[in-house]
Amino acid sequence: MPLISVNKVSKTYHSRLLLDHVSFSIDRGDKIALIGSNGTGKSTLFKMIQGRVQPDEGEILHHGTAIAGYLTQNMEELELGGNLLVSEELQEIEDKMREAEYRLANANDAESQSILRTYEQLTSRFEALGGYDYEPRMKAALAGLGLSDIDWTRDVSSFSGGEKMRICLARLIVSRPDILLLDEPTNHLDTDALEWLEGFIRSYGGAVLLISHDRYFINRTVTKVLELQNSTITAYRGNYDDYKEQKRHFLEDQRRLVQSLEKELVRQEGVTQTMLSHRNISGYHAREKVVEKLSDRLAAERSKLSGGPMQMSFRLMPEERSGDPNKILLQARNLGKTFPDGKVLFEDVSFEIKACDKVFLVGPNGCGKTTMLSLLLGRVPEFDGDVLVSGSSRIGYMGQFVPFEDETRTVLDELMERSELSETASRNLLARFGFRDIDVYKTISVLSGGERSRLYLCCLLEEKPEILFLDEPTNHLDIESREVLEDALSEYNGAILAVSHDRYFIEKCQSKILGFFGRNVDLLDTYAYYRKKYHEFLETEDEKRAAFLSSKRKADKERREAEAEAPSSEGSSNRSPRSPSVNRAKERRDIAKRKERIRYLEKAIAELEEEQKQLESSFGKDTSPEEYEKYAQNTEKLESMYAEYMELENE
Repeated sequence: MPLISVNKVSKTYHSRLLLDHVSFSIDRGDKIALIGSNGTGKSTLFKMIQGRVQPDEGEILHHGTAIAGYLTQNMEELELGGNLLVSEELQEIEDKMREAEYRLANANDAESQSILRTYEQLTSRFEALGGYDYEPRMKAALAGLGLSDIDWTRDVSSFSGGEKMRICLARLIVSRPDILLLDEPTNHLDTDALEWLEGFIRSYGGAVLLISHDRYFINRTVTKVLELQNSTITAYRGNYDDYKEQKRHFLEDQRRLVQSLEKELVRQEGVTQTMLSHRNISGYHAREKVVEKLSDRLAAERSKLSGGPMQMSFRLMPEERSGDPNKILLQARNLGKTFPDGKVLFEDVSFEIKACDKVFLVGPNGCGKTTMLSLLLGRVPEFDGDVLVSGSSRIGYMGQFVPFEDETRTVLDELMERSELSETASRNLLARFGFRDIDVYKTISVLSGGERSRLYLCCLLEEKPEILFLDEPTNHLDIESREVLEDALSEYNGAILAVSHDRYFIEKCQSKILGFFGRNVDLLDTYAYYRKKYHEFLETEDEKRAAFLSSKRKADKERREAEAEAPSSEGSSNRSPRSPSVNRAKERRDIAKRKERIRYLEKAIAELEEEQKQLESSFGKDTSPEEYEKYAQNTEKLESMYAEYMELENE
């Protein structure tokens, strides 16, 4: 029996049909991915399943007592308050349990049975939600999602946006709903956290329905794919690769069917005209109806070949070159970056980029990938080593946040300003990037993140670079658009140096991996080999950390024992005795001051960490030396605050 049934559901927004009599079910243990182009209605369907949006037609049934937990990608819809390790729902149930216990203790025989039934229901619900081990499971989930070294007493509202999303995901996981509804759960997760979440979903006993553009994640988690396209749902068995293969066969069969219908339509139109020429009026009108039905069916079958409303189609091909494909375009020698406070980001890094190399920089968040990219572009003022770039090479760059000089220009004006194309040629090119009809007259200031990326890539095409520097180029793009980009980059006959967390994209396009391991950066042949080496690196670091902590604990113990055994000095007996009450009062004042200082440091550290994250996200070609200096100064302040905080905590 299904947990949730979606029966012939339809929904229209602003005269646009999003869902047209859509039906499917979610059974216990199902692991399902809902995919489709941006704007097709995936998140709307999620909200309808949650009960926050009502269908125009049809119904959504939650069978039995099935409970659905929902993670939205919209920060404004999240519950972002309270203590990390406390569930408001569990707290409310526990309060009701205490109230029932009090009433039971004071009830007569007639009342006690009813109260006892209520108490049993409350305890059953408390246990089902994991109330008795909520805190350790919450800590484990947060650690798996990359939030282990945090202050457990901080209010959730004080964390950064990405941290809040991970906290909400951890809360949802720990609440153990029958069905997990996850809308873009991979946002804000690095590779380690992604791998942890993948393992959790695979082993989860309940059902999972997720929306994601991360094909690698879909491949490793689901057993069914639902594609939302042209307002309808089509189900495919297996993971993303299985879906691709089944979809390929379907499209091949569909093209043959369309070709057959086209031929039949031409034949029937010929028969119709023959009847008219022979003045067979009754036969002519009957044949007209046949042609009309055939034409309608042909249109319906053709629509199934459509790629959706926002399909991109382009090629990033530089001008033809007949030079040596092994020509070295960029060479890095003994590169290093150290901040003014002495913190080393990376050191002694050397590698080469040849004319046809496609190199991806990979590593955990904050390891220095974007800094390395900026350094190679000449946008980091101070570093160790040398960067040599071929003097004849044209360079193209696209960052995570694409800038435009004039936000008031239209899409069409921007392309014509940056190229020598005519208006007709510009409109044709923009159409291939998803800007059709009146979309070309949108001003840049109103474009979404994905639209900005597509426009920037469109302009980049006309520059015909020999080296492309790309920082998270698949951000804001749906699966179909990512695959068009991948095909273009795979065919691109220039060099690429890219930062990306999209593992599917990396494996499809890379020829080399520049992997970050702490301060060290190595050039490797495959992404799979990088992940193997990175796990070995983490195990080694864990062993070093454990050995250090063990050594420190041993040294601290020996110091305390030595202090306890040390004889008192001669002068100690001559000191004036102090009143115990005075000593206790002073001790209380000292404790109060220390607690106040700790609270101040917690708040100051949280604010400074948030400022650092904002600075990191803004680093790009327009970053000024002052901003890098500010980042270094903040790092120095944080190190000092961390040291003081740990000292006060140890006291």
